Amino acid sequence: MYTKFKRLIDLILAIILLTIFAIPMVVISICIKLEDGGPIIYKSRRMGKKLKEFNTYKFRSMKTQRQELHSQLSHEEMVTKVGKFIRRTSLDELPQLFNILKGEMSFIGPRPWIPEYYVWFNDEQKRRTDVLPGISGLAQVKGRNGIDIFQKLDYDLQYVNNISFKQDIKILFETVLTVFSKTNAEITENGIKEEIRELKESSEELISKAG
Repeated sequence: MYTKFKRLIDLILAIILLTIFAIPMVVISICIKLEDGGPIIYKSRRMGKKLKEFNTYKFRSMKTQRQELHSQLSHEEMVTKVGKFIRRTSLDELPQLFNILKGEMSFIGPRPWIPEYYVWFNDEQKRRTDVLPGISGLAQVKGRNGIDIFQKLDYDLQYVNNISFKQDIKILFETVLTVFSKTNAEITENGIKEEIRELKESSEELISKAG
């Protein structure tokens, strides 16, 4: 019952926020374009509800010569000047309001991850896709990327098992309180690879024990 009500809330809030942030989004778009002439929006393939893939939208915060400079610069050095600001203020997430309008995301839910993670998920872990992925979620307010992949999964499943209006409101307020905190806010490509490696090892260990 609440999931239908939750979708209505998502739509209303997304429309309100798009109206409020319309001018700032235009300004950010112009600034991104003026800095290096590259694309304004960064699209990333993610896994959504019921394992359906979709593209998430973000304002681009990395330099356009990413591949050429990857071996020369650190992750921090790859971020543009505009990118540093919009990441610090979480304004880079604003285009995901369109993901919400399209029914691909919610304001609150497990964060959408790249498909490579799901290759190594067991059936229980895949239950994190029983609900729409969110811009923020329980794992994000409980530690962001300062907790390991298995703790993130535990929090995601805890959210799925206890989804409620009260829980969403609590996560929303905690998200607002932590939005300007830089602590564990980002995960690098190496960090993602490490998490996938840990999932793979755990999966292979379970298969080995079962055999």
